[in-house]
Formats: sequence, C-alpha cells, structure tokens
Amino acid sequence: MNRRPRTLAALVAASTVLLACTQAQAAAPGRPGHDRGALPLAGLRVLLSNDDSMQMARPDAADGKGLYEVRRALCAAGADVVVMAPWANQSGAGTSATGGGAVTVRRRTALPADYIGDCAGAPSRGAVFGVCKGAGPCGPATPSATPADTVRLAVGGGLAAKAGWADGPGLVVTGSNFGPNVASVVNESGTLGAALAAIDEGVPAVALNSAYDPAVTDRFAVADRTYRDTAAFGARFVAGLRERGLLTARYVVNVNYPYRAPGQRPLGTAWTSVGTRKLVRTRYTADGDSFTVGGELCPAGAEGCRPESKRDADHTLLQQGYVTVTPVGLDRTDTGRETRPLERFVRGTR
Repeated sequence: MNRRPRTLAALVAASTVLLACTQAQAAAPGRPGHDRGALPLAGLRVLLSNDDSMQMARPDAADGKGLYEVRRALCAAGADVVVMAPWANQSGAGTSATGGGAVTVRRRTALPADYIGDCAGAPSRGAVFGVCKGAGPCGPATPSATPADTVRLAVGGGLAAKAGWADGPGLVVTGSNFGPNVASVVNESGTLGAALAAIDEGVPAVALNSAYDPAVTDRFAVADRTYRDTAAFGARFVAGLRERGLLTARYVVNVNYPYRAPGQRPLGTAWTSVGTRKLVRTRYTADGDSFTVGGELCPAGAEGCRPESKRDADHTLLQQGYVTVTPVGLDRTDTGRETRPLERFVRGTR
C-alpha cells in the first residue's frame, strides 16, 4: 500500500461534518435557544485528561492551557465533557500507574478566567477534577496521580461517583500536550500513556499534541494559536471519526498539530508511523551523591542520536508542516489491516 502523505479532496460527507463543527465552535454553547442536539458531537460523553495537569497556573500556561482549549472546542461541538487530570505536571510519566494506597479527587471550582463559561450548556457543565495521591486533601505539595491513574480511576468508578456517568465515557481525549509526541518521545509520553490506559480499559482514545514555536529559541514554548488550532482540528477530526464509526479501542489515534506562522495553514493531514529518531537525550550532572537531571534536544547526526529510518515518520512530516495522525497500539506497533479505514479517512481530511 502506498503510505506517502498526501492531501486529497475531502469527501462531501466529510465537508458537511467539518463545516457543522466549525460553525458550532463559533457559537456560544450556553446561549439561550442554542440547539446542542444539532451539533456534530451531541450526545458523546468525553473524558478529557492530559499529563500537563489541570492547574494552568504557570506564567506561560504550559501546565494545562492545551487541555482548556480542547475542553472549549469539544463542548462547542456538542460533547458532554468531564476533565479528570493529574493534580500536578506529570510530563514524561508514560504509562506508569499507582499500584496501591489511595488517590483523591478534588473538583476545581475557580476555573481559568478565559474558560469559565465554555461548557455552560453541557449536561456536566465541563466539570474539572484534579487527582492527587494519598487519602488527604490535594494541596500545593501533594504528589500527583499519573496520567494513566486518572483515566483508570475515571473509567473504574470515578466518573460514576463524581459525574453520574454510570456507563462511563464514550471517548477519552488526552491533551493537547505542551509539545509534540512523536518518534522516541512516544515511549515516555504521559499524554500517550493516558490514552493507552483508556484503550486497555476498552474505551476509544484520541491523543492531541501541539508543536513548539521554533521562533522561541531559549526555551520550549507553544503559541496560543497553536493550542487553539489543535483543539479546533481535534474537534472536527473526532466528529469525522464518530460519523464513520472509526472510534475504536484497538489503538490510540495520536494527532500532532504543527506550528504554523500567522496566516499559514498546515500542508495537509498525513498518515504516519511512529518514527525511530531519538529526539531528546537526558543529561545527569553530578553534585556529590546527587545528580541534577536535565534534558536537551538530540541534534541530528550527533553521536548517540539515533537517525530516522522511516519514510513516513511522524516527526519528519510534522516538521514539514503536516498534521500527523499515527495509530499507536498497546504494543506500540502499527496495527496493520485494522487501521486501513482510518487511513482512508485521514488521507481525505483537509
């Protein structure tokens, strides 16, 4: 099968769904008379989680802004969204989970100012919960539950107890992540870890990730518009998957949205594989018996920086400006024939 990325003319049905969802996002979800039943995600219960936390308290909002943008877009498209996410940042937690003791769920009552009314018209009103470790109240120094913990807890009784969802969610969405999750980074991604926990529990999952702004060279940064564009694309994409019966627990649908300069659009949507290139290397600086842990980008061609070996690698095509869509199974391998209906849809998505 030809696996080269290409952008095809969208099918008429796909155009209808995407237009409807775009119009929905422009509408105020809580406005009197607003018909949520006509929206493309109406009736879909979505558990939203991430690995950046639900705090959004840092000056650059790297600890949750992507989650709140996705919450807004999904609610605007008609979904009933409940957030159950790590209490504090858990980036890099992968699929790690808490095997004993207790976890505590705390509802957030004071939401970030720009996102207060986003889900006012939804049945659950976009409830936001943070999950910490231990049986006591979640506080500033309380250890956080992992991303996988939050999903397993939610599906295993947390949503029934806190949101009244006795039958659980119809879909788990994770992200959008502060930065891309491609190539070697997929192995430690908490965003992917939470999504993999979902399919392990039999619930379909989509992971959303927002690429860094390359113009900011002194640190990692995601532009506000990249978060917004990732969320808008994610809501449209989920609507398309839902319409075609492509929401599945056989694999995670991992979506990475590229950075684009103002006024530019992605080059298209590319069907990709998880790349082999080593993107990040860890540095350990000794200070007596202690070691300070730090990370840095792994320059292409540098010693110890594994090169890319695939033509359709997610990292390569994301860097070129494509939205990349990659199936990730529980064993991290391409799931072959099972993904072909999704592949056909991706190749027809603009």
